[in-house]
Parts: sequence; C-alpha cells; structure tokens
Amino acid sequence: MVQTTAGNPSISDAAAEVAAGAPFMGRPRPRARGLAHGLVEDLGEKIRSQQLRPGDKLPTESAIMQSFGVSRTVVREALSKLQAAGLVETHHGVGTFVLQPRAAGMFRLDSADIATSVDVLAVLELRISLETESAGLAATRRTEEHLLAMRQALDDFERNVAVAGDTVAPDFRFHLQIAQATGNPYFADIMSHLGTTIIPRTRITAIRNYDRRGEYLSRVNREHEEIYAAIARRDPESARAAMRIHLTNSRERLRVAQETAQAAAVQAPPAAPSR
Repeated sequence: MVQTTAGNPSISDAAAEVAAGAPFMGRPRPRARGLAHGLVEDLGEKIRSQQLRPGDKLPTESAIMQSFGVSRTVVREALSKLQAAGLVETHHGVGTFVLQPRAAGMFRLDSADIATSVDVLAVLELRISLETESAGLAATRRTEEHLLAMRQALDDFERNVAVAGDTVAPDFRFHLQIAQATGNPYFADIMSHLGTTIIPRTRITAIRNYDRRGEYLSRVNREHEEIYAAIARRDPESARAAMRIHLTNSRERLRVAQETAQAAAVQAPPAAPSR
C-alpha cells in the first residue's frame, strides 16, 4: 500500500524537509540535454541512493517548480519519465510516490534495442495486440479520475504541438493512463517497462523530420481524441477500433516517412570532392 507523508515515521529526510517547508534538494546544475533531463537525473539519483525511499511522497508540482526554478511543463515531463522508468507512481488527487526498485532480470526493452525501422515496426505490432484490448477494457472500467488524467495528457500534447515543445512525454502518458484504467496491473506494468521508446519518433530520425509543419502530430492528436471519446462514453468496441486505427496509422506513417527519407537520399546531389 502506498504511504503518504502524513504520520509516516519512515519518511526520508529529503521529503520530510519539504513537508517542513525547506527547499527540496537544491537546484539542478544546468545540463546540455535540457531542464527535464536534469530534473530526472537529480530525482532519480535521490531515489536510487535511498534519500527518497519506497513509499515516500514527492513534493507537489508547485514545490518542485519553486525549488528547481523550472516550469510546470518541465516538472510534468520529468515525472512522466520517472514514471516510465518505474521509479515513481502518480495517484491523481493524492500525489506521486516512490516505488520499490525493480528486481534485476525483469523484462524491459532498452532504447538501444530499438534502433531501426524494423525494430520499431515490431514494437508497433506488439502494441496493436496489447493496446487494442487495453482500450476496450479501459472503456468498461475507467473512473472519472482516469478520464481526467487522460484529458490532462491530451491537453499537454496539444499545447506542446502548438509551441513545438515535447510531445513524447504526454503521448506516452496518455497511453499509460489507458493501461492503468484497465484495472489490470499487468497492462500498466508492461507499458511502464517499455517506456517512451515505444513512441516511433523517439527512435527514427525520418519520423522526426517528416512533415515539419506539424500536420503529422495534428493527425496523431485527432486519433488520440477519438480513442479518448470512445473511452469517455464507455464504448469498448469503438475504443478498440480507434486504438487499432491509431497504431495501424502509426505503422503506415513510419513506412511513408522511411520511403520519403530514402527518396530524398537518392535525389540528393553527390558531395563535392575534397581538394
């Protein structure tokens, strides 16, 4: 059972200091890979070193924002990545809690294992099988809390599309929330083990370069909305169909992006000889 900070004698000093109003672990040093990555590294290190222990409740988003001097978007992205890594778990309306570290040898797809379009296509086939049923179960079993979490993820996705911000974290968060809404912990566990590497544009350069005007992500957003609408109205068959269409379209978009990249490479003029 998840423990909260209230009345918990085993709470870590780091979390207890925040509860008492002290600054939360100081500000992260600037890092080239971005504020969210730096925040993930700092929090992750505190968790791995047991300064934050399993069951400890993290400070609120506002407290982390103030302590680290970052925006709410950065905090949410960092928490999403920590959740994807299996280090924390968020209970909406309650808070974010540190999880027990995973035992060695548990299944996980490392990002290095998903390096080519063939690998990504294979993962998409797995996702079609897994997430189609996940969406159907979510439509039957979801709570208003689950629905609110999905809505927040979609709103973050849409907002980041508009400002050319990070869309991978809210994309993954949306799919993970659907898995959690099934009420079957194994769906969410598999998704958490897979992590954000399941999102094709994180692995394939052609996807990131494809359709730079944002139409690609706008189509992804519309497909997400179809899935959400079916789950919201508790329509499992429509939810399954919408998820299957979305992931099948993702597979087709990957194919088209790869063909576009290959055609551009063929048409590119040869490099001038060096003198």
